[in-house]
Amino acid sequence: MNHAIRFYQTGGPEVLRWEKVDAETTPLAATEARVRQHAVGVNFIDIYHRSGQYPVPLPSGIGLEGAGVVEAVGCAVTDLQPGDRVAYAGGALGAYAEVRDIAADRLVKLPDAIDFKTGAAMMLQGLTAQYLLRRTCPVQAGDTILIHAAAGGVGLIVCQWAKALGATVIGTVSSDEKAALAQAHGCDFAIVTGHENFVERVKAITGGRGVRVVYDSIGKDTFTGSLDCLQPLGMLVSFGSASGPVPPFDLAELAKRGSLFVTRPTLFTYTAQRSDLVAMADELFGMVATGKIRIEVNQTYALRDAAQAHIDLAARRTTGSTVLIP
Repeated sequence: MNHAIRFYQTGGPEVLRWEKVDAETTPLAATEARVRQHAVGVNFIDIYHRSGQYPVPLPSGIGLEGAGVVEAVGCAVTDLQPGDRVAYAGGALGAYAEVRDIAADRLVKLPDAIDFKTGAAMMLQGLTAQYLLRRTCPVQAGDTILIHAAAGGVGLIVCQWAKALGATVIGTVSSDEKAALAQAHGCDFAIVTGHENFVERVKAITGGRGVRVVYDSIGKDTFTGSLDCLQPLGMLVSFGSASGPVPPFDLAELAKRGSLFVTRPTLFTYTAQRSDLVAMADELFGMVATGKIRIEVNQTYALRDAAQAHIDLAARRTTGSTVLIP
């Protein structure tokens, strides 16, 4: 008998339940694969689903990211076979499980050089960094960028990747310890928001000009300040809402601040086509394999302790990536 985390109502971490499931007796659909999971990634989007900020039909599984070994494949699956090491970010909710069935076209083969914990920790956050830096607002040598939550999972990857592209990286963090961590991963200027005004510091660092792009996963608390950090024709990429959703605002404010651009992308749009998913994953795996990006798995919990992982993530007690071990 296998186990999974499910929730029957939205709310705090206490709504998460550890349950027995008959995963291996459920018929496998023609286009699915059955994966025995070795590690599961924890991300802020999981909290949004659990809390109801991003509504999902209930009852529901939870989690979008994992890594493991294929145990079986449906009759229409031709590019995977039992024994393949795989990782994924996306598809139906349900990653918080010992065994799960998932659409095979959401799986990518995990290189032998990358262990399961790293694979589970890097997919959602690493693919997010890939589309932010390489597709949404492509970063070039000489650019100056701002990344909020620079010591978080996405933040540490963005710092390293942007530095490898030749950018100057400014990051915000919540403590001196996180500032040191971000700087050790390529952040040129770490702004501690507890005792520094990030808009004033960005203007000072850039000689008043501002940055070409702000990557903002915080949302409500940083949105206006992020706009104020941009140079004319700059872009705010709002890709999360850790502090709450951004309230409605007057589009005329973009004109007043210098014909700015704002976008709200999602990873799942960028990876909707399998060819894009595979290409993005290949580039990410290459950056990790060459050592240009180090994936920091700084917190590990037992799968059944997922609620505690959510508590620590929401309280900003974590750095880098967090994984659950079935």
